[in-house]
Amino acid sequence: METKEQIDYDVSAADTKIYSGTSSPKIEVEEGEVFSAGEDGVDFRTVGWIRAAMFFTKMTFAAGVLSIPSALYTLGAVAGALFIAFWGGLNTYMAYLQGKFKLQHRSVHTVADGAYIVTKQFSNGSEKWSIFAKEVTEFIYIITWIICAGVSTLGLSIALNAVSRHATCSVAFGFVAYFIISSVASIRKIHKLGWITWVGFGSIVTAIMIVVIAVTIPERPAAAPKTGDFELGFAALPPTGTTFAAAWAAALAIFSSSANTSGFVPVISEMRRPQDYFKSLYACMTWITSSYLALALTVYAYCGQWVASPALGSAGPTIKIIAYGVAIPGLIAGAMICVHVAGKSLFVRILRGTHHLTSNTKTHWAVWLACTYGTGLLGWILSEAIPFFSSLVSLIGALGFAPLGICLPALMWFSMHPAYHRGSLRERALWVAHVALFLLGVFTLVAGTYANVKNIIDQYKAGLIGAAFQCADNSGTVAS
Repeated sequence: METKEQIDYDVSAADTKIYSGTSSPKIEVEEGEVFSAGEDGVDFRTVGWIRAAMFFTKMTFAAGVLSIPSALYTLGAVAGALFIAFWGGLNTYMAYLQGKFKLQHRSVHTVADGAYIVTKQFSNGSEKWSIFAKEVTEFIYIITWIICAGVSTLGLSIALNAVSRHATCSVAFGFVAYFIISSVASIRKIHKLGWITWVGFGSIVTAIMIVVIAVTIPERPAAAPKTGDFELGFAALPPTGTTFAAAWAAALAIFSSSANTSGFVPVISEMRRPQDYFKSLYACMTWITSSYLALALTVYAYCGQWVASPALGSAGPTIKIIAYGVAIPGLIAGAMICVHVAGKSLFVRILRGTHHLTSNTKTHWAVWLACTYGTGLLGWILSEAIPFFSSLVSLIGALGFAPLGICLPALMWFSMHPAYHRGSLRERALWVAHVALFLLGVFTLVAGTYANVKNIIDQYKAGLIGAAFQCADNSGTVAS
């Protein structure tokens, strides 16, 4: 007779049991691991905690970090630093909650599976509402990661433009970036992506350090007037006239740079020891928050209002070419992870419950390549249709990471602690705190979307954004 551990259940079709007692009814979902190898199958569960930590770090320390220095100019040094610390701590905690929930529910592959289980519990076992919640969450999840892939594709096309001194049409560079990224993302197992993430992480850190060192040497920023007096624009508080929309959009750019924790969950399904996830999480987020504070504040302190976005262009044309050249492997690796996460989510959705999921069949390969190249293509189209880097990073935070990275983990906490609302004083205080976190996610979603839309409209009116699918140089070259 098969045991519970030997059966691979599809969460959308999982058996449920209802328990009642002193707390509200709780739905227990009978479930099994996502990946199980067949006779000629692929063993996906080979990732150790160090490799997972590097995957998380490269996933996070990517295109988003390049928008933080310009966000600091909008917010000022003090508020900017506080937002980096606050969002870093909050995103770490939300990633912790998602990991705890995943360990309790082994069938979870993405947060969409988590939405199904949470809704099943809170709706007293309603299949209709559970499936609806899962479908909506999965749509938001996949679209968010496709947009992330688009941002990263845009970053790579900017790098190719900068290094080549705009040798050809930017749209052509974008397509080349798409093909390279999707091809690398088509490596099936996260374990085998390890060396790419190490190389990518090293390259992006080196590129940023080149810029950080370079901006501290000249007497004035590269983009500032070459002679005469100039205003640096470095201040503790936001510049005079800063609107709520601009300030909140900048805050969301910082939030987005470490809010991709919903992408950590699928990696747990490929870890040899899922319990080691928390080691990977803490190693990643400690580096992310501390490096964001140090690197972004240094660039902002020396460049002020003359900082570029992406930040690699802040030290002048020569350093920009060098930095972008060094950063290309890192930009490829960061974009590759976005495409891989989105593609694998679709892949698991399509083939889950069939032997094709972990078997080397023609169907397996056809679906896998269609998912990676398809999501990469959508990301490239979005990067060409919405050609504004910082605003796009911020928009991801509002529309995608706010509901996925704040609201849903808060609901997962309620699912794991169903009776806390009428427990001890400490338990009730924790319940209220997580209600506040949920409301923060809702506010981030609503206010963030408003702020970003208004900010984008203002940029268009001011002529700061070019047209979609245009060949003009998108690398923001600093004049010498």
